[in-house]
Amino acid sequence: MQMTTERIGEWSQTAHGRMFFPMDPRPEEVHIDDIAHALALQCRFGGSCSRFYSVAEHCVHMARAVSPENAMWALLHDASEAYIVDVPRPIKKHLAGYSSIEQRIMFAVCDKFGLPRTMPREVKQADDAILLAEADQIMGPSRRPGTSRDRPCTCGSSAGFRCRPIASSCRPSTTSQSWRSGRRKGDRNHGHD
Repeated sequence: MQMTTERIGEWSQTAHGRMFFPMDPRPEEVHIDDIAHALALQCRFGGSCSRFYSVAEHCVHMARAVSPENAMWALLHDASEAYIVDVPRPIKKHLAGYSSIEQRIMFAVCDKFGLPRTMPREVKQADDAILLAEADQIMGPSRRPGTSRDRPCTCGSSAGFRCRPIASSCRPSTTSQSWRSGRRKGDRNHGHD
C-alpha cells in the first residue's frame, strides 16, 4: 500500500522539473540550482531599471559585502523569491499573506543549508545599504530629495556602507559565475545542492 502525504496548496514546477509547494515548503525540495536559475532571470526593482540587473547578482553583491560567517545567509537572503517572485518593497507589505509565505519558504531554505532561521543583523543592514546604492546606480536620477551616490546611507547601518558603486559597475553576469563566486566565500555546506 502506498502512503500519500497531504500537501497544502498547489505545486509549481521549477526550471529543473521539480515540484515545489510554495504553501507547504520542505527543505528536501529546496535546490540551489533552482534558486540560482530563477533569481538569475528575475530583474530587480520590478524591471524598472536602466538595464537588466538580476536578483541573483544582487545576492552575490550581498555575499561579498558581509563577513564570511554571514556570506551564505546573504547569498540566500532572497531565495524565497525563486519560488514566489521578487516583489518590490513598497508593494510587498500590502500583499496579505505574502510575508508568511515568504517566511515559511525561508525557513525551509535555512533548514536545508544549515542556517539560523533569523536573518543576521549584518545581512539586513547590508541589504538596506545595497538597495540604496543599486537604486542610485541603475534606476536613474532619483526624485527623492537629497539623494546622491556619495551620501552616507541612512538605513541605520553601522557596517560603514556608503551609497556609491558597489562594484566596478552593475553589469549582469552569468548565473554560474555569480553563484559560484558568491558561494565560495561563505559556503560551509558543500554537500548541499
